[in-house]
Amino acid sequence: MRRCYLICYDIRDPKRLRRVHKLMKGYGEPWQYSVFFCVLKEIDRVRMQSELETEMNLKEDQALVIELGDDEGRSREMAMTIGQSLPEPQSGTVVI
Repeated sequence: MRRCYLICYDIRDPKRLRRVHKLMKGYGEPWQYSVFFCVLKEIDRVRMQSELETEMNLKEDQALVIELGDDEGRSREMAMTIGQSLPEPQSGTVVI
């Protein structure tokens, strides 16, 4: 079963930040530069976490993984923005 996640990260080094951003683009859609919305199977969430731990400096950096449940439509509706709206879901995007 796929579940929805909001992934937020704070990476201290610009080089690591670019690598983490590129990594996360493979798992979900960027809502902001360091915030991603992902719909993942459990095995893919574990794989993403492992890859993040490899790229991050665990003593300096931080990632926050928030599970939003299994209803993608409801998860998207729960997000409220102030200012610019969230990007539209990318059609044709393959979500792991």
